[in-house]
Amino acid sequence: MRIWSAPRDATGLRFAVVVSRFNHLVSASLLEGCERELLARGAAGDDIHVAWVPGAFEIPFAARTLAASGRYDALVALGVVIRGETPHFDYVCRAVTDGVRETMRETDVPIAFGVLTTEDVDQALARAGGGAGNKGAEAALAAIEMARLRASLARPPESRP
Repeated sequence: MRIWSAPRDATGLRFAVVVSRFNHLVSASLLEGCERELLARGAAGDDIHVAWVPGAFEIPFAARTLAASGRYDALVALGVVIRGETPHFDYVCRAVTDGVRETMRETDVPIAFGVLTTEDVDQALARAGGGAGNKGAEAALAAIEMARLRASLARPPESRP
């Protein structure tokens, strides 16, 4: 069997993080987890650029612009959409998910999806550094791995020892 390697070493990689300002407390916690993980994995602080957007609905626009710039090895999308009493939740979740997917498809830049979709604030807080970990940190790991995998896919896979 031959495999492509994708180490979780962020040294020398450049990242853009798009963060939704709506539900700021949760988003800020996700960003803290993301930044902490990127730095722990070797990213330089100057190679992590953050773009705040008003809400999750605006994430795909900023992500597309940043991905198309050619300056980044990977992006991370962070935010939270909390279910309310109207179907707004469904529309926003679909729009952000489809928009991020289309951005990856069109730009060939990996985007780690760290947008929480929860029933209530307690669930969101649990996933932003509470009992369920920090999904921002998990998204950072996915971004690193996908940036490395993208680069290695241009070469033949390595022989497994």
